[in-house]
Amino acid sequence: MKAILNRLFEHQYLSREEAKQVLTSMAEGKYNESQMAAFVTVYFMRSISVDEILGFREALLDMRVKVDELSDYNPIDIVGTGGDGKNTFNISTAACLVTAGAGYKVVKHGNIGATSVSGASNVMEEHGVRFTTDIAALKQSLDESNFAYLHAPFFSPALKAVSPIRKALAVRTFFNILGPIVNPLMPKRQVLGVYDLKMARLYNYIYQESGNDFSIVHSLDGYDEISLTDTFKIINRFGEKLYRPEELGFPRANPQELFGGATPKEAARIFDDVLDNTATQSQKNVVIVNAAVAIQTIEPQLDIHTCLDKARTSLESGKAKAALLKFLEINR
Repeated sequence: MKAILNRLFEHQYLSREEAKQVLTSMAEGKYNESQMAAFVTVYFMRSISVDEILGFREALLDMRVKVDELSDYNPIDIVGTGGDGKNTFNISTAACLVTAGAGYKVVKHGNIGATSVSGASNVMEEHGVRFTTDIAALKQSLDESNFAYLHAPFFSPALKAVSPIRKALAVRTFFNILGPIVNPLMPKRQVLGVYDLKMARLYNYIYQESGNDFSIVHSLDGYDEISLTDTFKIINRFGEKLYRPEELGFPRANPQELFGGATPKEAARIFDDVLDNTATQSQKNVVIVNAAVAIQTIEPQLDIHTCLDKARTSLESGKAKAALLKFLEINR
């Protein structure tokens, strides 16, 4: 590790195979916490190469707990890289339930918050969810609620090994980059939020190589989701497009309204308010627009306004809340 760190400090790059080996060794406990902390923070100081990302990804997917049986559902995942420093409430997780309420299968891959107060797993824990790797239980969840949840440390040993370090550091690391592309299901459909356009280009390359259906979203003021606080970009296999919130009939959101609170409990309360249809209009709007992009990723023949209508109906009719309640009934 000392030799590797010296190379990285000199702005040298690892090959794909070297990157894979380092992460494999990390998962096997061959490095101490100080070495791992130094390694994961290097990438905050210099860019990461495509080969390095792909090597890290291969290591995680090779070691994953497989859930291939869920592929028959062809579900979508909605996820952000995190690390945007905005500490928003759990927008992508709420969007998953709105998408499920609209009748689409969703498998969310998530973790506890590393750079924010509440990650997807925090809000699940606040609702008493018991994480599982049991395929029968995950299938039942998808069959009856259209939604299943994969707690990352249960499926990726390397993520479990570095979780305490990420939490202690509380800064963005390359695991923020990796998280969205190591869903153990390897879904063929995904909506990914990124915190800058450089990341968007990187993921666009990776997704184009995979041939998957995808949408990469980025708000130009630095959110890793569609925040409606500014103009935002959507990139998919058909190209890229900029939207102003007003074009889609939304007023601009106030960033303060998207704040996720100081504790996971506060974030979970906002999440519930959204699904109860009692949240502020801005809070509901950002969830609706992110769910609409997920629906359009699944059904690209639909225009964005039709997808917005489907998402809004799911939320306002109570179908999204019903999906959550059924999910909780099965997973508690």
